[in-house]
Order: sequence, then C-alpha cells, then structure tokens
Amino acid sequence: MSDSVTDYKAEWDGDDEEAITAEEEARLVPVALAGERLDRVAAALWPEHSRSRLQAWIEEGWLTVDGVPAESVRRRLLGGERLVLAPPPFALGEVPRAQAMSLSLLYADESIFVIDKPAGLVVHPGAGNLEGTLLNGLLALDAGLAALPRAGIVHRLDKDTSGLMVVARTLEAQTALVRQLQARTVRREYWTVVAGHLERAGTVEAPIGRHPRVRTRMAVVPQGKPAVTHYRPLEAFAEATLVECRLETGRTHQIRVHLAHLGFPLLGDPLYAPRAVAARFSRQALHARRLALVHPASGEPCRWESPLPEDMTRLLEILRGEKR
Repeated sequence: MSDSVTDYKAEWDGDDEEAITAEEEARLVPVALAGERLDRVAAALWPEHSRSRLQAWIEEGWLTVDGVPAESVRRRLLGGERLVLAPPPFALGEVPRAQAMSLSLLYADESIFVIDKPAGLVVHPGAGNLEGTLLNGLLALDAGLAALPRAGIVHRLDKDTSGLMVVARTLEAQTALVRQLQARTVRREYWTVVAGHLERAGTVEAPIGRHPRVRTRMAVVPQGKPAVTHYRPLEAFAEATLVECRLETGRTHQIRVHLAHLGFPLLGDPLYAPRAVAARFSRQALHARRLALVHPASGEPCRWESPLPEDMTRLLEILRGEKR
C-alpha cells in the first residue's frame, strides 16, 4: 500500500457516516463470544456479510482488532475487543463496470463532479448487485475514478432520496472533502414533507445507531453516535408541513430518524412512518436541495442548489389544495 493511500485511509477513519465512513463500523465483542475465532465473531457481528467474504477481508487486513489489522481468521478473542471493519473499495476484486446513463451533472472540473441524483438510483453497488448504480454511471463519465476508493464517492444519499452529491475525481480532492465532512464544514440542506404540524424551528441532538432488534433500521439509542439536525418549517398544510433540515452530522437515515423521533415522520417513508403516512407518497419525501463547500483545489467557497423534482412539486400542489 502506497504512502498516499495509507494517508488517505487514515483520513477515512472519521465518524461522519454520511461520508463513505458509513462503511466503517465499529463493534465491541460481547463477553458471550469470548474464546471464539475472529471469523466467527465477525460473522455474528456483521450478519449482512458472508463468512467467506469476512474471512477474505480479515486476511487482507481490512478488519482491525483494537486498532491493529487482525490478518488471521483463527485468532481467539477474549471479549471486549473493539473490531472495526473497513471494506476495500471493491470487494474481493469485483470492480463494477462502467455503464453509460443519463446523469444530471451540475458542475465538473478536474477535481470534482456535482451530481443531481434522481430518486430511485442506488449510489453504490452492494453484494451481488454490481450494476445500475450511480457509481457505474460515474465510471462511464471518468474511467480514472476506478483508481479511487468508492470511485470518488465521499457521501451518499439513500436510494429514494433525490438531490445534490459531490464526487471527487482525484485522491487529493477526496481526502480534502472527507476532511471537510469530518470537520462539519460542508453545508447540506434538505427539503422534506412530514406528517403533522411542525410549528417551530429547532434542533434535534440525539445519538443514532443500529436498531436493537431490526438490523435494517436505525434508531435513537443511548449508545449511538452523536447526531445533530437543525430544522425549520417552511409551509403548513392541512395534515403536513414542508420542512427545511440542515445536517450538522451525517448519520445513516439521520433526517428520517430524527424527525420520526420528534413525532413528524416523512411522508412516504417505508421504514420510519406509520403505514398510512408511508402510503401518502411513492418514496420518502426528501430532497438534498443545497450543498456548500470549499473547493478542494482552489480553496474557493462553492454553492449549488437543486430545484425540487417533479414528484415532490406535484405533492406540494396537492397539499396546497387541501384546506388546513
């Protein structure tokens, strides 16, 4: 591993889960698993990955035990160790292929792309799903992205969230953008429509972590990572509110979890809204509307804005037709 890649990987060890560090998860080994082999413990702690895949990652040094690469799947654990899994850019040598697709490219130079992602587009390939993602489309725009971790992607949006994303085109730009995300200096503003009457601006400061029982969901949990969302109502409707949210941190599903925690779930949200609220829209009504950052090469402040997509515009028209 070259010095530049080593330095980059060190920068990647921050705690902003909307940065690609969402793939780097720390787990404590429970005492109940004391004496077990590392690969068996890893399979229990990361059930979403196959044991064979985890074994390969351990042998390649992508899983650390108390900060040190484990390298041996047979290592016996005592319990209480801190395991951190940071999968390689493309698992087990599977490199997604470039696929030409229609992407809304708002800005491009030698250092970055700014993309207006449509709802329904997955950002990054998953196990057994290496095609049809934003990453595949990015590789068609710039084949050189294949040399970068995650093809230059530094933060993600959920499949059914639309809006602005920045993508790095060089390792230097990627490192600089990750540092900005970690320092919380990237400004990310979202518009969403929630159920109920949210009448005052405020801030949610509540830790977010994996749901204790449903592994596909996140939740406000005492042992979660710090998460801060600022919100303010923009327009009130009969049974809903248009809300602007600004992320100070970037945890997985942060806006969706925090607003549901307040009692204002997003319309169309299949995970965190009651069934009747989820049925009111075809996806979670969430759009990344504004993005501001310091250009990683020039040092100049940059700002982009994305208009609401057609489906959310239609939703607002329908809501405006309802009496409050």
